Amino acid sequence: MQDIIKTIFTESIQAQIAAAEVLSDALESGALAIAQTLLNGNKLLCCGAASSDMLAQHFAGLLVNFFETERPCLPAIALSNEQRQLSYASASEELDIIARQVRAFGQSGDMLLAISIDGYEKSVVSAVEAALTKDMKIIALVGDDGGELTGLLGPHDVEIRVPSKRPARIIEAHLFNLHCLGQLIDATLFPQEDLA
Repeated sequence: MQDIIKTIFTESIQAQIAAAEVLSDALESGALAIAQTLLNGNKLLCCGAASSDMLAQHFAGLLVNFFETERPCLPAIALSNEQRQLSYASASEELDIIARQVRAFGQSGDMLLAISIDGYEKSVVSAVEAALTKDMKIIALVGDDGGELTGLLGPHDVEIRVPSKRPARIIEAHLFNLHCLGQLIDATLFPQEDLA
């Protein structure tokens, strides 16, 4: 059992080191894009499917409340992945539940932060497609080869792709990357604060 535990830790550390080698530019671009969106008076919509949904809620909460230092509230909304919000949804609408919220709340100039393990989750892909019809920019946190989400991204969008195929390592890296984005956004928007 001890060997298994050490192997899990080692694998996680190695995944983080590999991510650090390739993601610094994407994280910087993502943080600056979110900060600019907020400075322009727009909002950030956050979504994810399955286990990524909790990460979307966590990140929106960090922006609305605060990350590590108190500061003014920032406009971020976690889109619900729960079907009970649409009590009269048909079967096809249930698959499209996040996209419906993007169409309801998203406006031109807003940004969608889409969190996915492999880029193939249909609800997240549909949400990105809906955001593109609203002229919203996209930040996609994905893993593996990026899946369908990668093909939807344009030159002004940001892809933060974790170089791993293991879902557990991807989720761990997504959480770390979201915390990194939170700290960078705070440092950009509130530079007088000591947020390092």
